[in-house]
Amino acid sequence: MTADKETNTAEKTGFLVAALYHFTPLPRFEALQTRIQAVCEKNGVKGTLLLADEGINGTIAGRDKDIAAALSFIRSIPELARLEHKESRAAEMPFHRMKVSLKREIVTMGVEDIDPLESVGTYVDPKDWNDLISDPDTIVIDTRNDHETAIGTFRGAVDPHTKTFREFPDWVRNQTGLHDKPKIAMYCTGGIRCEKATAFMKAEGYKDVFHLKGGILKYLEVVPQEESLWDGACFVFDERVSVTHGLEEGEHVLCHACRHPLTPQETKDPAYEAGVSCPHCIEERSAEDRERYRERQKQIALAKKRGKTHIGR
Repeated sequence: MTADKETNTAEKTGFLVAALYHFTPLPRFEALQTRIQAVCEKNGVKGTLLLADEGINGTIAGRDKDIAAALSFIRSIPELARLEHKESRAAEMPFHRMKVSLKREIVTMGVEDIDPLESVGTYVDPKDWNDLISDPDTIVIDTRNDHETAIGTFRGAVDPHTKTFREFPDWVRNQTGLHDKPKIAMYCTGGIRCEKATAFMKAEGYKDVFHLKGGILKYLEVVPQEESLWDGACFVFDERVSVTHGLEEGEHVLCHACRHPLTPQETKDPAYEAGVSCPHCIEERSAEDRERYRERQKQIALAKKRGKTHIGR
């Protein structure tokens, strides 16, 4: 099933996960918040959607027919009629609640006057991506944050080691070596960060700027594993934590203390305590912090016993 087609309403096992974004002038975005929230809740859809005057971004999950209903309503809004989405599946509901939030930006870069609708890099189809990043005249840049790049990346890609996307512009301005080759190829999870990142690069004077259409998720969906130049797993922003080739659920779990994805091996580390600490944050949290996290974990366990979800997670 392709991302630009309506969701198939035939029920399948598990839950359908729809990742979406659309840049468009959305001057009445505040008035849409309660309407979209109500439609999603009515259909049992959960997830997170961000609204701003520059468009919509987020991920939602639910039964196939319920996601179809939610997407149909969103696309009934004239400015969002051309919204595209990417689909994957989850064995269990990967979100605890539905939240539609109002923001200044649907992806926060913090640079004024960067508009992907005015200037953006050249989109590269996943089937053509390998040729581009294998070209010796190309510098490949991963625009994601360090906890995401830690579990998977394209071979030969430059990792900026940023904590947040806000750090990316300063990183670019401090990398004079990016001018050493004529082509810049950029990628992110689903494509949205590259909309702004490539627009920023062009504003900074880079001319041949490219980005992976549909992001890593689309690449993993359509490129056969035997042809893939992707190593590892792709971090996703829900309880699945990661996906691999074919968008199969990965083996990672999330440290709910620091939000870092963990491999099965890392969960065996003495520093790991579910919901409390992991090898990445054990030295960064105080004993008081960890005691507070333990109490939270107890409440989560008690809620689960009662068949409820502790949404303070």
